[in-house]
Amino acid sequence: MIGFLLRAAITALALWVASRLLDGIQFETTGKLVLAAVLLGLVNAVVRPIAFVLTLPITVVTLGLFLLVLNAAMIGLVAWVLPGFSISGFWTAVGAAIIVGLVSWAASTIIGNTGRFERFSARR
Repeated sequence: MIGFLLRAAITALALWVASRLLDGIQFETTGKLVLAAVLLGLVNAVVRPIAFVLTLPITVVTLGLFLLVLNAAMIGLVAWVLPGFSISGFWTAVGAAIIVGLVSWAASTIIGNTGRFERFSARR
């Protein structure tokens, strides 16, 4: 449960960064931002694997670039379901998917899978 909440906090941070960098993403309240992050986590856990399997041939043909479209679709699905969270268009959703992916990757690298800050040291 702690891991899910940590991932939701990271996603909320990533969505906040995306809303600051892109003009077309808007949240009515901070609560909507947190709810969007939790809902995005659920959508990525349930809907995204099914969509990934269904779109696997396109993903292979495009050498994985279609995953950006798939991630943008998941963010768009959350914006469609959740009132108070809006995205202005497709390219804004793609930009948000890139930003959310990068921020989540960076935060996960620092925090790690255990939910603790990890220290890296060189062994000789």
